[in-house]
Amino acid sequence: MLRLTQLKLPLDYNDASLKAAIIDRLGITPDELLGITIFRRGYDARKRSNIFFIFTIDVELQDEASVLKRLQATGKSTDVGITPDTCYKFVTHAPANLTSRPIIIGTGPCGLLAGLVLAQMGFKPIILERGKAVRERTKDTWGLWRAGVLNPESNVQFGEGGAGTFSDGKLYSQIKDPQHHGRKVLEEFVKSGAPEEILYVSKPHIGTFRLVKMVESMRAEITKLGGEIRFNSRVDRINIENGQVRGVELASGEQIAAQHVVLAIGHSARDTFQMLHEQGVYIEPKPFSIGFRIEHPQTLIDRARFGNFAGNEMLGAADYKLVHHCANGRSAYSFCMCPGGQVVAAASEAGGVVTNGMSQYSRAERNANAALVVNVNPEDFPGDYKTNPLAGIDFQRHWEAMAYQAGGSTYQAPAQRVGDFLAGKPSTALGEVDPSYQPGVYMTDLSSCVPPYVVAALREAIPAFDKQIKGFAMADAILTAIETRTSSPIRITRNGECQSLNTRGLYPAGEGAGYAGGILSAAVDGIKVAEQVALSMIKERVA
Repeated sequence: MLRLTQLKLPLDYNDASLKAAIIDRLGITPDELLGITIFRRGYDARKRSNIFFIFTIDVELQDEASVLKRLQATGKSTDVGITPDTCYKFVTHAPANLTSRPIIIGTGPCGLLAGLVLAQMGFKPIILERGKAVRERTKDTWGLWRAGVLNPESNVQFGEGGAGTFSDGKLYSQIKDPQHHGRKVLEEFVKSGAPEEILYVSKPHIGTFRLVKMVESMRAEITKLGGEIRFNSRVDRINIENGQVRGVELASGEQIAAQHVVLAIGHSARDTFQMLHEQGVYIEPKPFSIGFRIEHPQTLIDRARFGNFAGNEMLGAADYKLVHHCANGRSAYSFCMCPGGQVVAAASEAGGVVTNGMSQYSRAERNANAALVVNVNPEDFPGDYKTNPLAGIDFQRHWEAMAYQAGGSTYQAPAQRVGDFLAGKPSTALGEVDPSYQPGVYMTDLSSCVPPYVVAALREAIPAFDKQIKGFAMADAILTAIETRTSSPIRITRNGECQSLNTRGLYPAGEGAGYAGGILSAAVDGIKVAEQVALSMIKERVA
């Protein structure tokens, strides 16, 4: 097949106009075109008066070699080439008489994909999840959102599907992926019930409700292939002898032997980080970001991004990505933007408020929301981060507790109108924008919820962002505190074989270990780690 790139069509294109554009680009007759597959479809909205789609298309022709040779000879092959092979290829397969099984801790996207790929290779993984199955977990999550009741073991952070289950379900990433592992992830998601369009739209997303069904389908496939998934199974200890993993101990006291343990624990498993540190597993602190959630009317963002095309069904709800380098040396930027979504309670510990954002597949809610955050570094953490690699967790806990206090010592989130925040005065009432956060907001002054340098950076950045998105600094837009879980505060450093630097058989993976930043990148890392586990198990068996 041949791949065409940079094929531009208007928003009202149809199959006939797409086919005609391909025929014209290649200089062929209609009979020569045997098949069309859309590999990527994005849009160019830099000129709001002229928004159009940009396609990458794979085509099947009667004589592809001669067409390509003709295009090369005439200098017209710049955007045409051979379609690369993106099919996933297993690195090995388990022997028929398998004598040991790998353990995976965590059922977020990293753990699920690691488990699925290992199961597909015949290694029958045991997957341990401290939280509940996704539907039971959903009930507990609604318990916090509707009634203000937190279950520390079953919430937005913990449970089947990981933190990404209660999000926009974004599936795009900027990671380098020469082996096309991301394609494998998307194809598995489609098999499990995700919409087929995630294979080709430039910014694919699934939405929370569809993610729930998808996760259940993937669990069923892993089980069908001989894997085992255990819920309510918190790992309290990694058994290590002479620098080699020998298994795990559960909170129930049960011991499970294993030579290969994948840590896919997510960025909020603070007690597990503490346990690993106490056992001598090498951990280092890493930068992350903190700030607020900001909400605007979705119609405002649509108009600012799409102009007269706002409301176009093919474009959907508009998103944005913003960054500003501040005078105090910090960077302020938008993160995890959720068009037509809501701000959600994401606490996992008592006495702290944490916010996150999510959308359903339709992205049809009234508000747009995004994290508006500022980078923090290990030097900002309390104490000596060189002797305490978990200092970033202490930093998070402190500011989450401050937000809890500012919200009236409840799981209500402290909130402030943007106009008041910029003016340095507390908010006492809402304006035009009705906040979506449940179990409700407490209007106040957010300057006590983050360090002063974050306040200064955001007060500088918001007016700067208004120059890019007209209305971004609208006085009635709502800021809600606090966003602290942008990424893991630690990295469990690993070697080239994805094993811990000082603990053989321990495979740190995904967001919690500091090697991913979203659903897709975490899932890709899960595949990479699964491959290394499989190769190690085969190598040890041969040895």
